[in-house]
Amino acid sequence: MKKRAQIVPATSVESRILTIRGQKVIIDSDLAEIYGVETSALNRAIKRNLTRFPTDFIFQLTREEVANLRCQIGISNKGRGGRRFLPYAFTENGAVMAASVLNSPEAIRMSVFVVRAFVQMRELLTSSRELATELRKLEAKLTARLDVHETAIVDVLRRIMELMDPPPTPPVPEKSMGFHTSIKLPTKKPTD
Repeated sequence: MKKRAQIVPATSVESRILTIRGQKVIIDSDLAEIYGVETSALNRAIKRNLTRFPTDFIFQLTREEVANLRCQIGISNKGRGGRRFLPYAFTENGAVMAASVLNSPEAIRMSVFVVRAFVQMRELLTSSRELATELRKLEAKLTARLDVHETAIVDVLRRIMELMDPPPTPPVPEKSMGFHTSIKLPTKKPTD
């Protein structure tokens, strides 16, 4: 009797979506588990229908990428029942195409969850970009306001400094005491 695939919630699918080469992808073993088939059966179906999978739908990981995945998600080591071939990574379009190639009711039903998970990831990424843009605008607005306030604060501080250290007062002309007249007395002529 054939084992039926269990329904996998979209949040579980989301946790299996990784970013590799700047793209959101699902590794073939995770996709096979979601679709309720063996990884080898999924890969055989893909190889039989390679014309349906251009390079923007699927790509094979390099050894370095697999080594990074081994650290991140725990792919088993070679020689301990691990994989003999490098895994494939499926983009959103590749995951949907894989469901149609498998042509099983479980795979088609689960492809809806996979598509929803990719859409949620895309919306989350878009909303975080919009939030970053809004934060940049707010920062610019606050910086502009601070510049205006800084100018006012500097002006107030300058005035306070002037009050604390006033410029030297000009000297007061000396006043003389006594009676002053403007009458000129005739000068005496010297006698011969």
